Amino acid sequence: MEQLDPLKVCIAQLKRFPGIGERTATRLVYWLLRQSPEVAMEIGHALVSLPQNMTRCTNCGDVSSQDPCPMCSDSRRESGMICVVERPQDVQAIEAVGEFRGRYHVLGGAISPLDGVGPDQLHISALLARIGPEQIEEVLIATDPDVEGDATALYLAKLLKPLDIRVTRLAHGISVGTEIEYADRSSVARAIENRREL
Repeated sequence: MEQLDPLKVCIAQLKRFPGIGERTATRLVYWLLRQSPEVAMEIGHALVSLPQNMTRCTNCGDVSSQDPCPMCSDSRRESGMICVVERPQDVQAIEAVGEFRGRYHVLGGAISPLDGVGPDQLHISALLARIGPEQIEEVLIATDPDVEGDATALYLAKLLKPLDIRVTRLAHGISVGTEIEYADRSSVARAIENRREL
C-alpha cells in the first residue's frame, strides 16, 4: 500500500482554509518546517482544542469561551441597545472601532433565497425574544451593504418597528479619504441617500 506524502497531505489540509491556495499553503508548510518542532505542535494543539473550548452564547449567538459571553455579562455595557450582525467576526470588527458600547446579536447569516436561507434559518426569533425582557430601546442593524444584507435589514425593520423601538442602520457611502471621482456609482448613490444635516 502506497504511503501518503506528509508534505502533500499538509498542503492539502491548509488549502481548505478560505483564501489559501496551493502556493500559499506550500509556503506555509515550508515555513513550518523551518521552525522548531514545538511551533507546529503549538499551532496544531490550538486548532485541535478550538472546537472543545469555544461555544455559542445562548443569549446573543456570538462565539465565546464562556456562556454567557463576556459582552453579555458586562454590566458596564448599554443594555438598551443591540447591534445586529450577520457573523461573529462582525462583532470583532465593530468592537475594534471602540465606538459601540451596547450589546450584540448574531443572526448567523443573511436572508438569501438563492442559497436557501430564509428568515427561519436565522436567529431572528431569539432577537425578538430579547426585546421586551432586556428593555431594548434601539436596534442598530449592521448587516453587510449588499443585496442579502439589505434584504435582511428591511425584513428586520418591518418586524421591529411595530414594537415601538428605534431601528437604525449603519450608514453606507464613500469611504473616508476616497476622492469622489474614484468612488464607484453605488457608493456615491448610498452616500447621497444617507446624507445628514450639518
